[in-house]
Amino acid sequence: MNRPTLLSNQSEAASTSNHPALQPAVTEVPVTPGVHLTGQSAYTEPARQTPAITPGPARGYGSYFASAGDGPAVKPPPGEKDLTDRDPRAAHPNLNLSGRVISANFVIPYKVGLSGGKDWQLGPRSGTSALFDSFAHLASPASPWNHTLVGWTGEIEEVDQARDPAAAQSQNKAAAPIPVDPKSAAPPPPQSNGLRVDRDSREKLEQRLERDPGGKIVPLWLVEEVDSQKDEYILKDQSRWRRYAENELYTLFHYKQNAPADGRETRKAWADYYRLNKIFADKIIELYKPGDIILIHDFYLFLLPSLLRQSLPNVYIGFFLHIPFPSSEFYRCLSRRKEILEGVLGANMIGFQSYSYARHFSSCCTRILGFDSSATGVDAYGAHVAVDVFPIGINAAFTQKLAFGDAAIDEKIQRIRELYAGKKIIVGRDRLDSVRGVAQKLQGFEVFLEKYPDWRDKVVLIQVTSPGSVQVKRNDEDDKKILNKISELVAKINGTYGSLSFTPVQHFPQYLSKEEYFALLRVADVGLITSVRDGMNTTSLEYIICQKDNHGPLILSEFSGTAGPLKEALQINPWDMGGVAAAINEALCLSDNDRHDRFVKLYQHVVSNNVQTWTNRYVRKLLGNLASYDQSFQTPALDRAKLLLQYRQAKKRVFMFDYDGTLTPIVKDPGAAIPSDRVMRTLKTLASDPLNSVWIISGRDQKFLDDWMGHIPELGLSAEHGSFMRHPRSTEWKDLTATADMSWQPEVLEIFQHYTERTTGSFVERKKIALTWHYRRADPEYGAFQARQCQKQLEMTVARKYDVEVMTGKANLEVRPRFVNKGEIAKRLVIEYSEMGETPEFVLCLGDDSTDEDMFRSLKQSKLPQEQVFTVTVGASTKQTLASWHLVEPADVISVISLLNGSADAGNVGAIAVVDGHVPESRIV
Repeated sequence: MNRPTLLSNQSEAASTSNHPALQPAVTEVPVTPGVHLTGQSAYTEPARQTPAITPGPARGYGSYFASAGDGPAVKPPPGEKDLTDRDPRAAHPNLNLSGRVISANFVIPYKVGLSGGKDWQLGPRSGTSALFDSFAHLASPASPWNHTLVGWTGEIEEVDQARDPAAAQSQNKAAAPIPVDPKSAAPPPPQSNGLRVDRDSREKLEQRLERDPGGKIVPLWLVEEVDSQKDEYILKDQSRWRRYAENELYTLFHYKQNAPADGRETRKAWADYYRLNKIFADKIIELYKPGDIILIHDFYLFLLPSLLRQSLPNVYIGFFLHIPFPSSEFYRCLSRRKEILEGVLGANMIGFQSYSYARHFSSCCTRILGFDSSATGVDAYGAHVAVDVFPIGINAAFTQKLAFGDAAIDEKIQRIRELYAGKKIIVGRDRLDSVRGVAQKLQGFEVFLEKYPDWRDKVVLIQVTSPGSVQVKRNDEDDKKILNKISELVAKINGTYGSLSFTPVQHFPQYLSKEEYFALLRVADVGLITSVRDGMNTTSLEYIICQKDNHGPLILSEFSGTAGPLKEALQINPWDMGGVAAAINEALCLSDNDRHDRFVKLYQHVVSNNVQTWTNRYVRKLLGNLASYDQSFQTPALDRAKLLLQYRQAKKRVFMFDYDGTLTPIVKDPGAAIPSDRVMRTLKTLASDPLNSVWIISGRDQKFLDDWMGHIPELGLSAEHGSFMRHPRSTEWKDLTATADMSWQPEVLEIFQHYTERTTGSFVERKKIALTWHYRRADPEYGAFQARQCQKQLEMTVARKYDVEVMTGKANLEVRPRFVNKGEIAKRLVIEYSEMGETPEFVLCLGDDSTDEDMFRSLKQSKLPQEQVFTVTVGASTKQTLASWHLVEPADVISVISLLNGSADAGNVGAIAVVDGHVPESRIV
C-alpha cells in the first residue's frame, strides 16, 4: 500500500453531549403538535427508502415559474431577455465561446453513502439550496449553456441498507440531530482502517452522476491512500479537506479568531487546502475546451482561479464568494493572506454579496499586495480583474410551490395557531454558530418584554437552532459556551416573564422537517433575523415568499448580506438591544396598510431577483467584462510545484537574478539597498550546488557587486546592465564595452544636472558605461513629471546623435549604449553553457523593471524548450510583461529560492505537498 494518512480519523459519532439543552426532556418536545397525515413523525425527517435509480435534487428543474395547478403562481419579471441570455455566442462573437459552462463547487448536491461496499445511496445535501438551484438552471432547457458541475463527493459514509445518508447530517456533537427514538443505539463509528472504494464502485457512481436529472456532475475523489494492487481508494479522515477553509478562512471572514497555536496543524491544513485546489484544477483542465466558461464558488476554492490560469493563460474565469469578506485590518491577520488574494485574482471577475464585501476585497488587494484598485475592480498582473456585487436569490417559484402545496403544512399551521391562540408569533430559525446572533436575539427579546410590558403574555418567540454548516470538528468549549449562553437566556426569560400556563420563548435545538419549516414561516407574525455577520441569509427570502397571505414584517440585521437589497425590512443593529426591542414593538404595531405596502415591495424584489435572474446577471456581466477588457496580457502567479518538479529533474540549471527590486526591495537611497543575511545565505546555498550556475545581472556598478556579493566565489556577476562580467570562481572583471564611444556622456550629464537643480531630492549616478538620474527621494508626482520632460529632451537630442538609448527604470532614467542590455548577457550565457556541453535544462530568470524585459525576450527567443524556462517578473505594478510568471515582492523571490534549496517554509508547503504527496513535519518558519 502507499503511504498511510498523516492525520488519524477520529470518530465523533461515538461521543455524545450531555448538555442540558440536548436532554430528551427538551428535544423530545415536537415543534408542532400532532402527527403527519401519512402517520410519520411530526418533528423529524421521515426515513426514506433509497430508489433504485439516482434521484434528482428536490428542485424545479424543468420550469422556473410555477404552472397552473402548482399552487399560487409567481410570475416572471417583465421584459425581454438579453441576447446574452438567449444566445451568448451571437452576443459576443469575438470571445469564441464554446457554449459550455463548467461550475466548480466544493461538494456535489448529494450526501453520499456506500452500502455493502457496492451500492450507492444518495440524499439531498442541505445548506446551499440556492446555489444548487443555480446549477440546475444552467443545466435546464431554459438556459443556452451546456453545464457541467465539478465537485467533491463529500464525506462518504459507510451505511447499512436501512439507513439513508440524508439522515446523517452534521458531525457537530453539540447540535447533533435528535433521533426519533432516544433509546435507539447510535450508529457504529467508521472502521479505523478506512472505507474502501474499488474501481467498479467509483465508475458506477460517476456514471450515475453523469446522467443526473439536474445536469451532468463530475465527482472528485479526495484520497490520501491507494491500494494499488486492488485498485481501491482508502478513505480516512475525510474531513481533513475542510479544515483550513472552515477553521481558518470561515472563522476569520466572520470576524472571529482562533486561539494561538504552534502552527503545525495549520501548516498541514494549508497543504491539504492547496492540494484540494490543485486536484480541482487538474480535473477542470482535463474537461476544458477552448471557449469554456469556468464559474468557481466560495472560500473552499480561493486558489483555483490562479492554478487554472497557470495552465490555461486565456481561460475565462468567474469567481463568486458566498460569505462575507472582512476589512483589511482583520484580513491581514490571516497568515496566508497573500496566497489567498493572489489565488482569487486569477479570475477575470470576482463577485460578492454586498458592496461592503467588494470594497473590503479591493482595499486588501491595495494594502497587502500593492495593486491599484477602483470601484470597478483591481489592476493586477497586466490585466483588469473586475469586482462587482451580485446579491443571490432563491428559486421563488419552487419555494412557493413547496410552502403552499402540501396539506400537511396547512394542518401544522392550524395546530400552531390553536396552541398559541391569541398570541403574536415571532419566528427565528438559525444555525448553531455565534455569528448567527441567537444570543443577541434572545437578549433583544428580553429587553422588549421589559420595555413593553403590555406585550407580556401576548407574544411568543419560537426559536429553532439547527446544527451549523461548518462540518469539521470544532472546539467543544466554544459549542458549549454558545449552548450555555442560549440555555441561560431562555431560562432567564421564561423564569422572569413566563407562568405555569405560558412560556414566552420556545427553543428547539434540532433539525426541522420541510413541513415544519414552511409552516413556521407561514404562520409567523414577525420574522426575526439578528445575524452579527452573514453572507446571504436565504431564510429571510423564504420567509417573504411564505408571507404571501399574512404579510408579516421582517426584522433583519444590517450585518446580513440580505440587508442591502431588502430595504423595506425593519433593519436593526443586533448589538443594540434597545433597538432590537423597539423594532419588535414597531413590527407588532404596524397597521395592515403598512404591512401590505412593505410586503409588496419585498415580495416583488424576491420574485424579480430570483436565483435564475442572479445566474443570468452574473454570467452576462462576466461576458461583458471579458469583451471590454483585453485579458491576453494577464501574467499568472508562479507555479511553484511545476518549478520544483522541473528543478529536480534538471541536470544543469542556470539562474539569472536582477538585484534592486528583485533580491532586495526598492529604497529611496540606492546605497542603502544592501542584501540581508537571509538573502546572502540563500544565494550561497543555491550556488553551492554543483548543478547550479547562479548569476546576478544588475544595473549596479562593479564596486557595489564586489563589496556585497564578491565574497561568494560561486556567484557569477554582471554589472551595469551587462557591460561587465565576472565569472564564477574568478576575481577578474571583463569589460564588454572597451571599444565603445563614450563621447555622449558630457552632453547627457549636462541635461541631467539641469533637472537635478530643479528637482529637490534627485541626484546623478555616474557609472563606467552609463549615466543614471535618480528621483526616488523627490516628490513622487513632481519627480515623475520631471522625468518625462527629461526623457523627452534626451530623445530629441542625444538619442538622435549617438547610438544610445534612454531607459526608464523605477524612479530613474538611464542613458547607455544601445548594444548594452541584460538580454545580451542572457543570450551569451545560454550560448556559453551550451558550447561547454552543459546546455541548461532549467533556467530561472527574475527581474522587476523594464531593463529586465530584455532578458525575458532573449530567453523566449532562445532554442531552449520553453517548459524548461521560467521567466518571472517581480512587483505589484500593473505592467504588461514578456515574463511568463509573476511574484509580488522580493520576499517571494527568497521564498522560491528557499523552496529549491529544500526549505519548507509556510508559503511553500502546498507546492511540496503536491510534488511529494506529503507534508514536511518541520515547524513553520
